[in-house]
Formats: sequence, C-alpha cells, structure tokens
Amino acid sequence: MYYSLIFSLLVSSVLTAVDVCANILPLGPPALVVPINRSFHQKPPVHSSSLPVCDVPKVQEECANMGNKYRDVQQKLQLASGIDLDIIKLAEGAVPEDEVEEAFIPPLMSHELPLKDYISDNLDMLYFGDVYMGTPPQKLTFDVDSGSADFWMPVNCSRCDNKGFDDTKSSRPKNSDEDVEYLSVSYGSGEVYGTLRQERVSVAGLEVPDLFFIAVANLDGDFNDLPNDGLMGFAFSSISESGKPTFFETLVRNGMLPAPMFSVHLTRHQETGSSLCFGGIDRLKTLGPVEWVPVLKETYWSVSMDAIVVSKNKEMTTDIIAIIDTGTTLIYLPDKVALDLYQLIGGRQAPEFGSQFYVYPCNTTPDIAFSFDKRRFSINPKDFNLGRTSEGSEDCVGGILALGSGFPSNLAIIGDEFMKSWYTTFDYTGGPTGGARVGFSPSINNS
Repeated sequence: MYYSLIFSLLVSSVLTAVDVCANILPLGPPALVVPINRSFHQKPPVHSSSLPVCDVPKVQEECANMGNKYRDVQQKLQLASGIDLDIIKLAEGAVPEDEVEEAFIPPLMSHELPLKDYISDNLDMLYFGDVYMGTPPQKLTFDVDSGSADFWMPVNCSRCDNKGFDDTKSSRPKNSDEDVEYLSVSYGSGEVYGTLRQERVSVAGLEVPDLFFIAVANLDGDFNDLPNDGLMGFAFSSISESGKPTFFETLVRNGMLPAPMFSVHLTRHQETGSSLCFGGIDRLKTLGPVEWVPVLKETYWSVSMDAIVVSKNKEMTTDIIAIIDTGTTLIYLPDKVALDLYQLIGGRQAPEFGSQFYVYPCNTTPDIAFSFDKRRFSINPKDFNLGRTSEGSEDCVGGILALGSGFPSNLAIIGDEFMKSWYTTFDYTGGPTGGARVGFSPSINNS
C-alpha cells in the first residue's frame, strides 16, 4: 500500500509538470539536459552603492585570451566560406518546424548531471561539465565552447595540473608511431599541443564509441589555472584543426537526438543552475518564444548584427558579423563601434587599464540592445557593469570592450555576458529557410 501510494504521487507530479510545460517533443529519444555550474523587458536598477570593485587584472586576462583564441578568425571565415557540410543536409527537415517549437521535460530529469561554474570575483568566467572517457569510463570535466570545434583532453601531460585522461587504464588500442598526427590549437586560455586519437566518450548518457579528440601532451597559457580538465568545441567542424566531426555532429549523424540542436541556459554568479541541453529547448528556462536568426556561414555560430540601440531610440547602424560564443566571458565590438557606443552613454576610454577598456558613470543604468537580423536583444545592466574602477570611484568598467587591432573591422564576439539574459539555442535544421540558425528566448534569469 505504501509503495503504491508513493508511485501514484510520483506519476501525478510528473504529469502535472508536463501539463504545465505544454507538449513533449514526440520524435526520437528524449532531449537530454546537462546542468552546468556557473528581462526580457525588465531592467532592474544597478544600485551604485553596492557595486564591487572591478577585478581589472582578470578582465585584462580575458581580453588577452580572446585575442589569442581568435587570432586566425579572418582566415577561418574566408577558407571555410562556401563549405557544404554534410551534417547540415542531414539535419534539414529532420523535425517539423511546429514540433521544434514545442516544449519538453526530460523524463524524471534522469540525464541531468551535476556541473559547475567557475566564478572569479564578479565574473562568471566559464561553464563546464562532466564527460566520461575510456573503457572503463573515467570521469573528467570539459569547458563548453561554441566558439571552437575540437575536443581535447590532457593525456600523460607532465605540465598539466589537472588530472586528465589516463590511457593506460583504457582497453582501447593505442595508435602506432607511424599513425600519429600532431596538432596544436589556440584557445582563449592558451595553446595546446598533442596528437589525434580516438576514444569512447559519453556526455549526459549520450555515448560515441570512437570520437576523435586531441590527446594533449603540453599546455601553455592559463589552462593550469582553470578547474576544467579539457574543452569540447560546439562550433562547426569546418573550422576544426583536426578536420573531424564534433561530438555534437556525431550525435546528429547517428540519429541519437530528437532534434539536431543544443541549447544553453547560463545563470549569474551561481555554481549550479545552468544547463546544456542536447536535442531540444527547455521551456522551464525561458519566459517567451524563440526568435530565430539565420547563421551567416557554417563555420562559427555567426549572425548579422545590423544595429546597436541605446535607450530604445538612439540607433547605431552597423554591418557586423557577430560570433555567439559560450567560451568567451564578455562582449567585444570593433574599436570604432565601441567608441561610438560609449559616447552615447556618457562613457570614455580608459587607457589606464588598456586600449580595449571603457568606463561610464556608475549612477547610470544603460539600456543597450543588439539588433540581430532586425530583431532586438537587450543586455542586462547587471551583466554590463563589471564594477567600480576603484573603491569610492564614480566610474564603472563596462562589459563591452573593443576588439583591438589585428581583427576584421566588422567582427564582434558575443559572450556569456549576453547569453545570461537569453536562453540560446544552436540549431542545425534552419527551419523553413534551410541552413543553420541561432534562437534566443528571454531567460528566467530576468524574471
């Protein structure tokens, strides 16, 4: 009688939750959610009296890391232009448009894993989660990076502080010396060097038995200062250094997802609560419909930024390629665009911190929105304000920085600062227009 009652209550609660959230995606296996530790119209005021001092050295480090990561961006955009990825063809038309828009709840959240957010002072630096590698599986962690397309993990790395993968404990045969392919890849936190290998890899219960990855034997830069073991890229494999399909593309090719998409929910200053969702959209994390924006090229997740709007009526027309990157903390605009933007909000350049920095009055609450393909998406002032320049100062450091020299004059990098306000979906289907697209839904963070 007791167990019957418990079962009835459990079934009742699950059915109630499903009813509240609308329909479940009907095709294929259930979408999977991996939690990651880390207003739509509402603009809550930022109280200047409670603002912390900005960790300028940490922001300077982030700037340098971004520059290192994207130093070859122009070459990658040009060389990959026009590449017709087979994975896009496989994805198009896989799920009817109306069904993609429906909500879902993973059954009893059985595929939700405990993951973490690396927070440094007032900055959400990166979002990372668990991955299992080898036979038997070894539990490791990876940084979720939509701005790159390779998966790497330290293996027998003498200069790596984190544990990495122990290939001596895996039953998979190792490459012979003549089959070894050496690679180096630049990321935001430095450069990695290693060899191309294959191994069994599982994330959130989704397993690829022979995924290509870079077995890193040497790290430089700041990687050893970070809590994650490795990094998994979710951009298109057209820009991968290995030339191999990504983990996500392999899932799509193998028909393992109800829809060929993944979504991210990024919280503010919380070690838990964020999530990476494979195969769908978690409506429990959104406050409204999805606004879809077409991807310009299947290289990076890049969209057209046609304007920046300040205070809802001051519009700067732009012609910018904006890369949506979960692996970048802040937002970077072309130098001239950043200068013009800060002039509209009473800000100024701050060369005392670096040529990319700007400050603005702490007692103001700038209302800034980006227009992607004629659709406006605002930035929460809490995310834009990085803190005072010093104790008692009336100037605050802005979370939008200049890209600096050496980059295309029409490039922007849109990082986590923006996505904390917008639940972001990366979709290979492209809907009725074909190609890939990015969807933005107002996040529950701003409710």
